[in-house]
Order: sequence, then C-alpha cells, then structure tokens
Amino acid sequence: MVYSEGSRFSFTEEVKPGERLKLSHSAEESNLVTFSLPRPPTFATVEAERLHRKQRLVAAFRIFSKLGLDEGIAGHLTCRDPEHPDLFWVNPFGKYFGCITIKDLLLVDHKGTVVYGSSPVNAAAFAFSSLGKELLPLTQDACMFYNHHAVFPNFGGVVADAEEGERMAQTLGNNKALILQNHGLLTVGSSVDEAAFWFIAMDRSCHAQLLAEAAGNPVPISDVVAADTFKTVGAPISGWFNFQPYYEMITKEQPDILDVDEEDGKLVL
Repeated sequence: MVYSEGSRFSFTEEVKPGERLKLSHSAEESNLVTFSLPRPPTFATVEAERLHRKQRLVAAFRIFSKLGLDEGIAGHLTCRDPEHPDLFWVNPFGKYFGCITIKDLLLVDHKGTVVYGSSPVNAAAFAFSSLGKELLPLTQDACMFYNHHAVFPNFGGVVADAEEGERMAQTLGNNKALILQNHGLLTVGSSVDEAAFWFIAMDRSCHAQLLAEAAGNPVPISDVVAADTFKTVGAPISGWFNFQPYYEMITKEQPDILDVDEEDGKLVL
C-alpha cells in the first residue's frame, strides 16, 4: 500500500511487484493518479543474484567514497552470498573504497577466513558516537530510526573478537542501526541497497543533531508524529527505494562497477 498525505508517502510490504498504486492529494477521486512502484528484483539463478549483490556492494563502496564516508583503511561493508548464506562478501583490507571492483571482493566465513580471493581481510570490520546516546527525532530523516536503533556502550578497542560481535548482535536486536560508542555507526538491511542508504541517512542525521545542539537546545518531534513519520520513511522498501538514485548516479559516472568477475559465475569452494 502507498498513500500520500500532502507530500508524505508511506511504503509497506503489502505492495506486489508491478501493482498499480493510487496516490491522492485530496479527498476527490478525480485527483487520484496511479503509478508502478519499483520493487527489489527477483532472480532465476543464484549466479544472477550473486552478481547483483556484488555490483550493488561495489556501488555502495564507490558512493561512500564520493560522500566522504571512508576513512583511511577503516570500515567495511558486507553482504551474504545467496548460495552460501553462512559466507559474506567484503572489501579487502586497506583498499580505497573509490577503487574497489567486483574482482577485489573477498568471500569470508564467520571467523574471517578468506575462502575466495587472495587479499587480507579487515578483522574489525567519530564524533557523534562518542556521546553514547541515541539519535533524537529532530528531522523527518532522523525519524527513519525512531525506536529502531540502539547504542552499544563500553567500547573495548578495535572489534576483532567473536564475543564482542555477539554482544553487538544482541544489542542490535531487530533494529536497523547501532551506534557504537566511541567507534562509529553500523546499519543493516534486507539488501545492500537498504543497509547502505540507512548508513548515509543516519550519518547525516547525526551531523544534523550535532549542529543543532551546538546552536542551542533543539526541540524534538513529538513521539506521536515521530512514530507516524517512521511508518512513512522507515520501512525496508523505503530504504531500498531511496538508494536507487545513488545507484543510478554512480553507475553512470563509473560504469566499471557493472564489470563481471567471470571466475565466480559458478562459485566452486
């Protein structure tokens, strides 16, 4: 279902692919218009889905680099392999985000062992995070995370052990984002697109809150309005949909993102 109230739209998982949708800016039926909401693609083979996920992952690295969301050798993005869900595609350690290609991606297990690829992997995987507090619903975009993120306190240094990861997973729960105190941000999603957009949006929301608090005493959006706005902007399909303009932009500017690694078309481990 999609509805509009003024310029506000709500996305839910009830929409079927290609379904015609009604949008209204008044109560009059004559003002109703319809359009087909884009939906995440489906795939006939795991090979096709693997290529899609890896292309999106590379695109996310390039976008993060363009937006200044990389920092030296720090940071990583990962996605599950569709055929081997216990394995993950990740960037090689020390590789500049803006230069990562499909052939650079590594396939690793939960212990960080590289099972496909030959480069080293980052075992570990920040101003706002140092505050150790949740994001306030100060803007519409911040409402994407209203009651849907958590703070992971007691930073114990570079995250490189399984126990620390387990504690993070428990704190994250069913939320879409985690503020790692004194470390940074972590976001998750049902697709690369969704998780990448949540990170971009949360980083910008953190910046907005820092600026607002530096200027004075910002007034948060009320709980009722924030909860209602979350339904509009915080659904998984909204995160996926918001990433599409970024993907269109970066693949037009840098078409090598779409290059294929023929060697792993049919992955043999």
